[in-house]
Amino acid sequence: MRPYSEVIIRPLLTEKNAKMKEAENRVAFEVAPDANRIEVRKAVEEAFKVSVTRVNILNIRGKFKRLGKNTGKRRDWKKAIVTLKEGSTIEFFEGV
Repeated sequence: MRPYSEVIIRPLLTEKNAKMKEAENRVAFEVAPDANRIEVRKAVEEAFKVSVTRVNILNIRGKFKRLGKNTGKRRDWKKAIVTLKEGSTIEFFEGV
């Protein structure tokens, strides 16, 4: 089992995620590209001492961008949406 600092890269603090947190008690993280649902669940429970009921994983493909005649691609990344048990909160997201 990897340490949680290798599984969770960063929390995603967006307006959409803030609304999702208030309405459905769900939080979003950018996670390691090779992480699975079980690893994400254990990492969130260990890092934030909360109970997790569900984990959804999304693979986000990087967009192709162009600047003049030069083309490039943004990186691919993985997003995890974690549903917390009723009554569980993560203090990191409370100020958002």
